[in-house]
Amino acid sequence: MAFDLPRFESEPVIGIIRGVKEESLEGVVEASISGGLRFLEITLNTPNCFSLIKIISKNYPQLQIGAGTVLSVEEAKRACAEGAQFIVAPNFDSGVASYCRDNNITYFPGALTPTEIQTAWEAGATMVKIFPASQMGPNYFKQVKGPFDKIKLMAVGGVNPTNIKDYLGAGADAVALGGSIYSMQRMENKMFQEIQKDIEEFMFEVKNFYSKISSEGLKNR
Repeated sequence: MAFDLPRFESEPVIGIIRGVKEESLEGVVEASISGGLRFLEITLNTPNCFSLIKIISKNYPQLQIGAGTVLSVEEAKRACAEGAQFIVAPNFDSGVASYCRDNNITYFPGALTPTEIQTAWEAGATMVKIFPASQMGPNYFKQVKGPFDKIKLMAVGGVNPTNIKDYLGAGADAVALGGSIYSMQRMENKMFQEIQKDIEEFMFEVKNFYSKISSEGLKNR
């Protein structure tokens, strides 16, 4: 199944799962779905990551599953062979970019400086992941969007329910949630209700932001 970009643009949140064990996978994934997430990534520094991607791809057709922390073409190829529908990385790699572009695979590479952002976008990135976003803050997105208003940006690292509206309002086109919700303690101790509750809160703030933007747009007509 190809990546559903229109749906992602309407529900622009990715859940980043790192370090989950297979015995907790079902509970974590179902908590994510119940919480409102439809896009998840398993990082490739997770033990048995390719097997976990395959399990999710096979058993949860309502989800779009991606591979994160992809650092090489070989990793990208294997992840896609196991069912990954998108590729995420903390950096930009020209080889991975070429592979994704040639095979029509959604690619979210990481970048930070204006030059890195432009390089990744021109190489075919679906969206450029600003990482770590918390080190730059929401205003950085506003500044970057000045000259790069056509480039789509994702805020990753330090985004939470209290600052989501700041990042989205400053120009971020998508956000990600990760370790603060999918902590090792929670996943190992099967604290799935807590995971679901925090995801619900996160998703509520995202939907609330877009609802206000939509209503304000209607008022200004």
